[in-house]
Amino acid sequence: MRLSLVLHREACHRDGRGGRGHLAMGLAGVQRDRAVAAAETVALVLGEDSPLPESAGDVVELARRLRGHIGQLGVAAPPGASALRGAQQLASAGVPDGYMPSRVHLVKLAEATQELVAAVHAHGVDPAKPTRRWRWWKPRINVLRGSVFAVAFAFLILVASVPRT
Repeated sequence: MRLSLVLHREACHRDGRGGRGHLAMGLAGVQRDRAVAAAETVALVLGEDSPLPESAGDVVELARRLRGHIGQLGVAAPPGASALRGAQQLASAGVPDGYMPSRVHLVKLAEATQELVAAVHAHGVDPAKPTRRWRWWKPRINVLRGSVFAVAFAFLILVASVPRT
């Protein structure tokens, strides 16, 4: 059984218009919690119902994701945590060649990420979320056309209601 990372990636990276774009997180556009995202990736590797990846590309992709989660969670981890040091050491090592060594490395990397998530939650600090900047709402073209029509129509009614002398 083959892990479908490509389908998962395409499903997560589609925006609302059907094209590929920024990560569409929902109506409010709120970024997901990094610890939850890391736990989902760990579940892809360590879950009871998830099989080991068959191709080397899938192993590299999962290892890349786990390294990214380790980097993001490292900011919120307590300073000098052994879970952070161990996870960073595993993340800095490359994926070994061969079927079994690469899968063993992937499982160890997932377990280290899982420990790091637990250390971050135990420390009581959730991973830092970037501050959301105020962004102006960009209306669609039909909204602009309707607004211009409504203003013109109101102006026409105002001009027609003025008595002529």
